[in-house]
Amino acid sequence: MDTKSGYPWWTVSNGLIGQFPSLRTDTQCEVAVIGAGITGSLLAHALAEAGMDVLVIDRREAGWGSTAASTALLQYEIDTPLVDLIKRYGETAARAYQACDEAIDTLAGIVADMGEPVGFRPCGSLYFASKRRHVAVLKREYQARQRHGLPVEQLDATAVRERFGIDAPLALWTPHAARLDPYRFARVMLGQLGRRGVRVHDASEVQEWTAEPHGLRLRMSNGAQVRCAHLVVAAGYETQRWLRQRVAVNHSSYALITEPLDTLPLQLEDNVIWESARPYVYLRGTDDRRIIIGGEDDRLDLPAKRAAALPRKVGKLMDRLRSLAPDIQPELAFSWAGTFAETDDGLPFIGNAPGHDPRVHFVMAYGGNGITYSTIAAAMVRDAIQGRRHPLDALFGFGRMAG
Repeated sequence: MDTKSGYPWWTVSNGLIGQFPSLRTDTQCEVAVIGAGITGSLLAHALAEAGMDVLVIDRREAGWGSTAASTALLQYEIDTPLVDLIKRYGETAARAYQACDEAIDTLAGIVADMGEPVGFRPCGSLYFASKRRHVAVLKREYQARQRHGLPVEQLDATAVRERFGIDAPLALWTPHAARLDPYRFARVMLGQLGRRGVRVHDASEVQEWTAEPHGLRLRMSNGAQVRCAHLVVAAGYETQRWLRQRVAVNHSSYALITEPLDTLPLQLEDNVIWESARPYVYLRGTDDRRIIIGGEDDRLDLPAKRAAALPRKVGKLMDRLRSLAPDIQPELAFSWAGTFAETDDGLPFIGNAPGHDPRVHFVMAYGGNGITYSTIAAAMVRDAIQGRRHPLDALFGFGRMAG
């Protein structure tokens, strides 16, 4: 599966960080993780911290799939508004927002322990009403977040203009968000784990797995075999090929990054920004004063068509950037597009899937909160392997499909 087109900034700016050998001989471990992107790296970290013998496998270079195309806005806000989740699942749905809020602090702690720069920066998040008719919806959203103790401030049109230079009738602002270089994080984390005994193998493809009485047996495309007690499937948007039921719809999302600016507009030095329209446009800054703007999502899921659409989509994104920040003259540096998957309710699928051995754990951290979802998933999978239930098992598990 070709998950991206163009030139994702993270791979261009970082190059190949570290090296991981391919798996060529039979081996065994306690937990095998399929996927060496940011999700796999967070899972491997949590499992290794719990004292487990972990093996990570990826058919590509580590971090080279959807991680490389991610724009890495870290927010507690989910693509599905809290008010809509509550309508669907009741007030307990707020736990999804609260868990994402907590995940930002968890990530901050992980980054601090890493001791290497990975582009992590705490910041605020501005969610503005794209149209006047969205004002009432955002006001209800504000009330729901306040009711459940989430950090949020409601800004009227004057405050949005004065603080951010954006003409919008209303906005919600939270001080609790962050941004990250996802590719660098994954490669650095996997390198550090490798020095602690976690075995990481890229350019190594799992062909199939078989459940046996005392564990699972993985067969690699080159004939090598891996025996493990538990298997975690965190292969990004390719994970769906191992499921009997389709739980998400793939489409394409587009992004660009500018050349460095003298100063960042719209308070992007200390904030990420997104809007209430669907599909939405979002913006963030980088440490070297570039702007990343993304969005223009469509239903294309064919690499050739996605690549052909990229120049037109980039033109629209650049026009939108100029309309939001008319005082700057941005120059295009690089642009890219990637596969993006959405579940029906905007929540991830984490846990054992119908028809699979209970020792196989799926992590499908789909949607705009992929990195925060992955942070939560690391704790959920760890607890499942250790025989404990997690508070989010019902809300994020496959069982909710029956409802």
